[in-house]
Amino acid sequence: MAFLRELFQKNTSTLLAMAALVTVPLLGSASLLGLLYQNQQLLEHLSWGQVLLYFAIIAFTMAFALTPTTFVAIVTGYYFGWAGLPGMVLAYMLAAALGYELASRLDHGKLLGFVRHFPKADAVLSELKSESWQLVLLTRLSPVLPFALMTFVLALVQVPRRRFLLASVLGMLPRSLFFYWLGTQAQDVLALLRNPDQGALSKLVLLGLVAASLFGLFFVFNQALKRALRKNGAAKMDA
Repeated sequence: MAFLRELFQKNTSTLLAMAALVTVPLLGSASLLGLLYQNQQLLEHLSWGQVLLYFAIIAFTMAFALTPTTFVAIVTGYYFGWAGLPGMVLAYMLAAALGYELASRLDHGKLLGFVRHFPKADAVLSELKSESWQLVLLTRLSPVLPFALMTFVLALVQVPRRRFLLASVLGMLPRSLFFYWLGTQAQDVLALLRNPDQGALSKLVLLGLVAASLFGLFFVFNQALKRALRKNGAAKMDA
């Protein structure tokens, strides 16, 4: 209990922000459905300037968890077709960069500084940072891990910015391309948004992505823990 009390006291703003990034996407999903229900022609026949504004807006809303990335992929695929894919990828990268910057400015390294008071946890985090490329890829691969929350967490453990952005985009591509394709094939975008995992193929793909992400993350964490314990044991022997 003392540990949890100290954790919350010293990292209140960081933990509250993380909690908000979990709950806000639910409100964003409902708002998006309501908006499209009222006006399904909203994104049709846009000018180039309006298209650019759309991608800028979705980058902002994804960064701050106002819209889930799955919804964005479906809606963009439905209204813009494959011509809109490069814009969506750039929006993902911008959203990741904005989220990373937000977390860095809000936390200022406080959470990582707190963890350093616990040598074993700090040792594991240090090992995970050395595997940050795999860590980011596997985190982004899962469609059930919230985009904005994972951006926040990865920024807190100080994954190098450039590696984080590139691995984020590459890790997002498999699931994003699948949902984007669903959007291009949809006859009724609202029905698809309400139930994006409809159909046997969708369920198999989602299950495969989640399984690959979970098993991969388990392996990375397990290897990091083993290396940390070995180094800790070696340090004690030298002492």
